[in-house]
Amino acid sequence: MRIGIDARLNAYRQGGIAQYTRQLLTALAAEAPDDTFVALQHHSQHRPLVIAANVERAALLTPPHNRFEQVSLPLELLPRRLDLLHCPDFIAPRRRPCPAVITVHDLAFLHFPEILDADARRYYGQVRAAVHDAEAVITVSEATRADIAHLLDLPPERVDVVYEAADPRFAPVAVATGEQRAINGCAIQAGSFLLFVSTVEPRKNLETLLRALRLCLDRRPRAEYRLIVAGSRGWLDEPIYDLVGALRLRDAVCFLGAVSLDDLPWLYSACRLYVNPSLYEGFGLPALEALACGAPCLVANTSSLPEVVGDAARLVPPREVEAWAEAIAELWEDDAARAELARRGPERAARFSWRRAAWETLAIYRRVAAQGR
Repeated sequence: MRIGIDARLNAYRQGGIAQYTRQLLTALAAEAPDDTFVALQHHSQHRPLVIAANVERAALLTPPHNRFEQVSLPLELLPRRLDLLHCPDFIAPRRRPCPAVITVHDLAFLHFPEILDADARRYYGQVRAAVHDAEAVITVSEATRADIAHLLDLPPERVDVVYEAADPRFAPVAVATGEQRAINGCAIQAGSFLLFVSTVEPRKNLETLLRALRLCLDRRPRAEYRLIVAGSRGWLDEPIYDLVGALRLRDAVCFLGAVSLDDLPWLYSACRLYVNPSLYEGFGLPALEALACGAPCLVANTSSLPEVVGDAARLVPPREVEAWAEAIAELWEDDAARAELARRGPERAARFSWRRAAWETLAIYRRVAAQGR
């Protein structure tokens, strides 16, 4: 088969969907050497997304999320002679020269519509039509499959769950007791901090975590709790930074901003606890990365997070400040409990692999291709 992978978004972003596209394409090329994969990249991205004998780079003029892409993208696809098109960014062209598979990563924009500006609202407003029109729909968790059925009225049997995986570079790093590292101007000592990894925005529920941290410090000031936040600034983030000041936490919280892939495995491996109180996740990749690195994890018992972490993390209701404070304080002092969670983490993370994701995705491609004959 000749399979097109819409990778135009990778020229503009390096977040979850872009990483999914790159990791999946890499695994697909390795697992299906007799198929040809056409990486449909925006022309501004000069380097091939993946280098392999069976991967071609095709430079397209149509930018991702462009208001005219429903007209221009099909025209650009015509000379590519594709047997199938996979669109990892939710939306496929309605008029297309071949069958289409789409990936719906989450429906956060339906749960939290205020996160969308006008352009994003126009683009993601197509999702209901897109899932009903596509020849196959992939999602990344059972929780999101249930969301698609409930919010988009698509029968769940029409949705295939193919789990993501952590980048193979996420693995336990040997960290010496008391080891220190300076990251983005912040001095960090191993074993002395809570770690939060994600964009700073309301859905990630940092407010609950900050209020729980204040309780912990008030109850046991000698414990010297410290929170490291690794992630870029997001939408409506000003109230979060204001809350840090209002709770008198400026000395206890360090915002690193975006962190390089060289530093992130060290942070996961060196933290005393990884904490994720998110209100909603389609998959929750940072939680899986933390497990892969052997970080003892506390995560919210909502959406896809319990599905991803299994019994390798402690679960806490996302909005219960007192419960978060108690769980943090308990695990902070319990070396044996943290060690047991650290042992379980890599074992749990190993259940998710891009090789398996490639096999399952290839099976969907072949099913769709067979239906079209």
